[in-house]
Amino acid sequence: MRDALVAAAFRLFLERGYEQTTVDDIVALAGVGRRSFFRYFPSKEDVVFPDHERCLADMTAFLAASGKEHEPVRRVCDAARLVLLMYAENPSFSVQRYRLTKQVPGLRAYELSVVWRYERALAEYLRGRFTGRPDGNLHADVIAAAVVAAHNNALRSWLRSAGQGDASTTVDHALGYVQSAFGAPPTAPTAPTSTAATAATAGPAFPSLPMPPADEMPDDVVVVVSRRGAPLWRVVQEIETTLGRD
Repeated sequence: MRDALVAAAFRLFLERGYEQTTVDDIVALAGVGRRSFFRYFPSKEDVVFPDHERCLADMTAFLAASGKEHEPVRRVCDAARLVLLMYAENPSFSVQRYRLTKQVPGLRAYELSVVWRYERALAEYLRGRFTGRPDGNLHADVIAAAVVAAHNNALRSWLRSAGQGDASTTVDHALGYVQSAFGAPPTAPTAPTSTAATAATAGPAFPSLPMPPADEMPDDVVVVVSRRGAPLWRVVQEIETTLGRD
């Protein structure tokens, strides 16, 4: 019955328009009563997004099942992929919904409220993992927003193409930016015990680079030293800080 109501609603939305379709129209086409409609959907807007509540519950459960062994940024990226799977289950329906949402301001506002709930779920998980860290809550909120922005950018690109191509590849590419910027770097291999290795423990070693003659050096060169494996956001922060020192 739930699927029948969704199918009837979208048929009428496409034929008459969203604003011109009433709940009574939907239940009449589906052959059920108003009580049956509201048993499944609190409002007409909810019939446009029938799977988001289930997906949000799946995401929350996925994050709740996380352990200490899960790298937190990778974990929230994996959680965001659950939303992609929901869209990819039925590409034609997802494309129809995307086009309808673009046409109706009220649906765009509703969609934004749904997106905010996903972002809040990611942020709450990250806040728990970053407890005790300096700016832990800020760090969590920024990463959650970045995950949602990257995921939605890739997802909408796929929807604009009418669901052509591999959505997973597009989303993985976008989430890769978040992982490289905020995620923990891969564990470095253990260095062999040697004089060089012992010296490295006192601080990072840097190779000697050939430098041009002093009279050929440009005036606006800035050299920033950063630890190997530092996240991209930290490197950018160091560059911005250095450039700001006049």
